[in-house]
Amino acid sequence: MSFFDSVFDFVGSAVGAVSDLAVATVGTVGDLAGSAVDTVMENPGKTALVCLGTLATGGAAAVFAGPIAAAVGSTGLLGATASGTAISSLSGVALTNASLAALGGGAIAAGGGGMAAGATIVATTGAAAGVAAGIGVAAGAAEAERKG
Repeated sequence: MSFFDSVFDFVGSAVGAVSDLAVATVGTVGDLAGSAVDTVMENPGKTALVCLGTLATGGAAAVFAGPIAAAVGSTGLLGATASGTAISSLSGVALTNASLAALGGGAIAAGGGGMAAGATIVATTGAAAGVAAGIGVAAGAAEAERKG
């Protein structure tokens, strides 16, 4: 058996393994999607509660992204601006803008995502908190319902 035969056998085995993994993954995703649809159909009220919590907290976080970022920045958790100034030493609009930029990975000029990315991160974090709170409330309601 030549070197090339060995390489072709190895590549063929690897392709077969990846193919088998892909088929198994697609089947698992399909099962999970079916399970999620069943859960939503069986619990429309709880599903609506989770969705409303997500929209409420994500929306509030988006609206108040500046003040939220400024509060985090004033604690000293975000370090310094691209120019080297400590964010916690800033105030007003400068504190808000620097905090949003820091949360977004830095200023756009320095290769980061800037203030827009920072506002997106704050809003996304708020939405995730809403999901967690909504699921917690729905689980509590289900437990209370189960105990009767």
